[in-house]
This record gives sequence, structure tokens and C-alpha cells, in this order.
Amino acid sequence: MNMLISAVEWVCTHLRLSDVALALVGLFLLSYLREKFVSKGGPVMWPVLGITPMLAQNKEDLFNWCTKSVVRAGGTFHYRGVWFGGSYGIMTANPANIEHIVKTNFKNYPKGEFYRERFRDLLEDGIFNADDELWKEERRVAKTEMHSSRFLEHTFTTMSDLVNQKLVKLMENLATSKRVFDLQDVLLRFTFDNICISAFGVDPRSLEIDLPEIPFAKAFEEATEYSLARFLIPPFVWKPMRFLGIGYERQLKKAVRIVHAFANKTVRERRNKMRKLGNLNDFSDLLSRLMQREYEKEEGTTRGNYFSDKYFREFCTSFIIAGRDTTSVALVWFFWLVQKHPEVEKRILSEIKEIRGKLGKQETKGPFEAEELREMVYLQAALTESLRLYPSVPMEMKQALEDDVLPDGTRLKKGARVHYSIFSMGRIESIWGKDWEDFKPERWIKEGRVVSGDQFKYVVFNAGPRLCVGKKFAYTQMKMVAAAILMRYSVKVVEGQSIVPKLTTTLYMKNGMRVTLQPRDW
Repeated sequence: MNMLISAVEWVCTHLRLSDVALALVGLFLLSYLREKFVSKGGPVMWPVLGITPMLAQNKEDLFNWCTKSVVRAGGTFHYRGVWFGGSYGIMTANPANIEHIVKTNFKNYPKGEFYRERFRDLLEDGIFNADDELWKEERRVAKTEMHSSRFLEHTFTTMSDLVNQKLVKLMENLATSKRVFDLQDVLLRFTFDNICISAFGVDPRSLEIDLPEIPFAKAFEEATEYSLARFLIPPFVWKPMRFLGIGYERQLKKAVRIVHAFANKTVRERRNKMRKLGNLNDFSDLLSRLMQREYEKEEGTTRGNYFSDKYFREFCTSFIIAGRDTTSVALVWFFWLVQKHPEVEKRILSEIKEIRGKLGKQETKGPFEAEELREMVYLQAALTESLRLYPSVPMEMKQALEDDVLPDGTRLKKGARVHYSIFSMGRIESIWGKDWEDFKPERWIKEGRVVSGDQFKYVVFNAGPRLCVGKKFAYTQMKMVAAAILMRYSVKVVEGQSIVPKLTTTLYMKNGMRVTLQPRDW
């Protein structure tokens, strides 16, 4: 023991601070080289910091960096975060792995507590943040009502009225004044009004000619963006920030308060309407149908109170995410791609003209009927192709409940986070062929109709049991808006602006897209 103490004293006396620093640097470099050697083409995991330096270095182009990394790694790579941050798992773009995760072994891959905890303040236990039996019940209820003939008729009428009475008039005003405007902003306003009217029976009137500022819309975007920040910051940092109410966590709390206030007000007013009228039989919006359905189910016991106000608040928040951001973002990328590919625009216009001509209609007059939209095969293929390259939800995440082995041999430990990059999947040659970079709607058309293809290669609308219940609604909305605008105007993108994705849960254009409208001469 005395000899050990003497040895320690000698080291402390004779070893200089510079030697210690040099030894630590050497250890760091050796750890780095080891990680680089075992990364097998994926991003290097730095000692202590894990993947964090690579994320920081590529934050301005994270989706494309992820694509290059996953391709170099052969489709899948392991990652870990900062020490003690609790973040580890894989990133994959392998269709076989994704089929295993979202279908074959679905029960082993819920959203997971890691995801749910970070979005709980905003989404609570809504359908996009729910797992297991809670998710099954919410999906069952939503699917039953959304697929009813009454709601489908209501949504189509609402959508058609909003396009022809609001959107078209706004576009006429913008075209006449030759005004430069942000098309992304206008489309977000349209989809926000549309989902609020269809699902809640409330018109926010954000699509008025003067484009009024809507505090809720701004708060909603901030809430999703700040929630995403929790995925990039270790919990031992963001949780104290939340407790103390400082930094971005303070802004998140403020934004969530505004979002929930809007949802609470909507639910409260509908409850009051039911009490006043005795029922909601004359209302066709989704919120009213759900309230009426449960009122009838529980009549004679707890009348009208089967679902709590909190449940309906979560319903409102979830459906705004589903109906506002996804289709508007998909449309703005579609218009950008079409403007870059005039041959595609020409074929879309030819198809619209032919379909309108069958019914003897003037090309630029009158709303579209449901049958007309169904016949727009090439337009749907162009929208599908646009979503391949720019999916509205660029990335999804699950969490492994138990150890597992994926089809490509990747081993997963219990608790591992499983990210699959939908953005990357649209850019991989082994999935789409050598022409993967081409904007080619024809790849989706066979024998005169649109084919859906392998849902595990094209996960834009999710797949397996979580396949999007609003897919048909989304296509109808996108086709109606795209056709209404394109048959009237040529959308001219202002030159010199930076068109890049924004790092958030939905693939917004970071700087919007400024355009002008040129009336079309048929």
C-alpha cells in the first residue's frame, strides 16, 4: 500500500500537465479512429459526444447528409448521442427493415416513451402521440367517422366552396395586382381553414383577401419546432430548462398555451351548442359527429360526457397537424417541381382540358366534380412523384420494446430508437433505379391508372397498421387545389431565392416560396 502511494506521489510530482493533456488527446484520437473503423461507412461516432458534432456540422442540410450517410452505410447505420443523454439506435432506409418495423413485428415498435415524452406537452395523448390500446381506439373512432358517406360528402362540399369562393378569388386579386407573395403561406392558410371547417365546423377566416395574421397558426408552428428541439438536446438539459421556464422551453410553453386555448374554445363552444339545441344532428363536421355519437351511446347515463374535453382537445390538435401541414407542404413542393418541368405542366393542363371538355364545360369556369378529380390520373401521378422526392413527413421514429434482429442483420437492443428516413428512401438508386433523380410521374402509371406500388418503399402515407386514414382526403384536396390554380395561372417562382427544406417534423420550405401569377390564355 505504501509503495502504491509512493508511486502516485512520484507521478504527480514528475508528470507535467502538458503530458496529461497530450495523453488525453491521444486517447481521444484513438477512440475516434476506432469509431471510424467500426462505423462501416456510416457517420463517425465521436468519443463522449457521439453523433452530435456531425449533426451540428450538417444542420443546414441535414436531410441530404442523412441520405449520403445511409447510402454509404449500405442502408442502415448505428448511432449514439452524448454520454448520459440516453439516445442510441439506428437510422435506416432499407424497405425490408421498414416492413419488419411497421408491419411484421409491429407490436415491438411503438412510438415509444422517448418520442411521446418530447411531444407530450403539445400532443398529449392524441392519435399521433398514442400507443397500444389507446391508439387503437382513437384510430378506430376516427376511421369510422371519416369514412362515413355523410362526412365524405361534407368534406368535399366544404373543400370545393373554399377553393372556389376563397382561394380562387384571392388568386385573382394577387394576379391582378401582380403582387409577389409566399405561396407556402397561402397554402398553409387554405389547409388550416379547410381542416377547421371540415373537422371542427369553425372558420378561422385566415384566407381573406388581406391575409390577416393568425396567432394560432404562428404558435402552432413554433410549438412543433420547439418540441423537435428536445430530440437534439439531452434531457438533462431540456428538462431543467422546462422546470425553470427558460430559453426555448419558455417559448414552447407559451406556444402550447395558445394552441390549446384555440382547441379548448372550439370544444367548449360545441358543447354549449349541444346543450342549447339538445343534439348536433344537423352538423356534419367531425367534432360534432363524434360528440353526437357518444351522446347517443351514453344517453341515459352520463349524457354527452363519454369523452372528456381533454380528449376532444387532443383530437383537435392532432387533426390540425394531419390536415394543415402535410398537404400544404406537399403542394408547395409540387408547384416548385412543376415550374421546373414544363413538360409535366403541359401534360397536366392537357389532361384537365380533356376532362373538362367531356362535360362540355369552359376550361376556366366552375368547380370540379368528384368524378372529374378521379379521372385526373396524370395529376395524381405527378403529386405522388413530388411526394417521393419531398415527403411531407421526412422522417419517422419508433422505439424497440425488446431486443430484435432486422432483415438486413442489424441487431437492436431493447430501448433503441429506430429512425427511418422517408426523405432518403426517395433518393436511393437501389429502390428507384438510375433515374431516381428525375421528376417522372410516368413511373406511377400503368394501364391508364395510378398504381400505389410497394408501400414499404414509398412510406409517404406511413404503412402497415398505421397507414394514414386521411390518404384519400389528402389526394382529393391536393388535386382540387392544383387543378384550380394551374388551369387559371402559370406559377412563376421568383429567381434568386433559396429553396431548401426546413429542419422540423414537416418538410416546410425554410424560407417559403415567393411567386407571381401569370394568367393563362386557353
